[in-house]
Amino acid sequence: MNTLLDIQNLYASVEGTEILKGISLSVDRGEVHAVMGPNGSGKSTLANVLMGHPTYDVTGGSIMFQGKELVLGDNPTPEEVAEVTPNERAKMGMFLAFQYPEEIQGVTIVNFLRAALSAKTGTNFTVLELRLRVMEAMKEIGMDPSFADRYLNEGFSGGERKRNEVLQMAVLEPDLAIMDETDSGLDIDALSAVADGVERMRGPERGFLIITHYQRLLEHIKPDVVHILVDGEIVQTGGPELARQVEEDGYDSFRSPAETPA
Repeated sequence: MNTLLDIQNLYASVEGTEILKGISLSVDRGEVHAVMGPNGSGKSTLANVLMGHPTYDVTGGSIMFQGKELVLGDNPTPEEVAEVTPNERAKMGMFLAFQYPEEIQGVTIVNFLRAALSAKTGTNFTVLELRLRVMEAMKEIGMDPSFADRYLNEGFSGGERKRNEVLQMAVLEPDLAIMDETDSGLDIDALSAVADGVERMRGPERGFLIITHYQRLLEHIKPDVVHILVDGEIVQTGGPELARQVEEDGYDSFRSPAETPA
């Protein structure tokens, strides 16, 4: 089975306000998909719904990951939506890189990754085993090895936090990496470092869903498929040329005349 993620007619709301309005897309193994859209279009909602965030209510549609239904049919009950928890989705191989990674005081990067990898694989790694794995990954993505013993994201710059997200991906080796506006607030050097880390992780068994507002990240990471998300709906799907069209013409070029602001 080559399909990693299959979303069909997905509807979701927050506090009674409908945000996603019939999203459908499929990501095959080895593919990089980009979801682009203006602020408020539902990009982050899509990321959080995929990971099972409890704040978001799935009101219709289906999500299949690794051949397993995460949301069951139209108008799922709360029990059906909650059937596969965020923790279980992570163990299945799903990973979310946050737009604004939180800091956790008192927990070093090494210990955090040791706990996460042990939970994912069921193997109780020693600190030494995990340290060697982390050091190798840090070297590959150009991250200062001294960060391994710092508390998670405490005192980190925006770029350092995003590199730490890539480090987590490199160590945990997810089957599907969802990146929610990872390029937000990055300077060109940090952006290049994050993109290089992602490029090193590309492979025939792993899929990426890159959620972004701007085209600049996609200058470094070439997507196979680009989806344009406007007002909770995917209005167009195509290749990298769509990202260039956004850069040249803006998102209004994808709206119908009736929807275009005056």
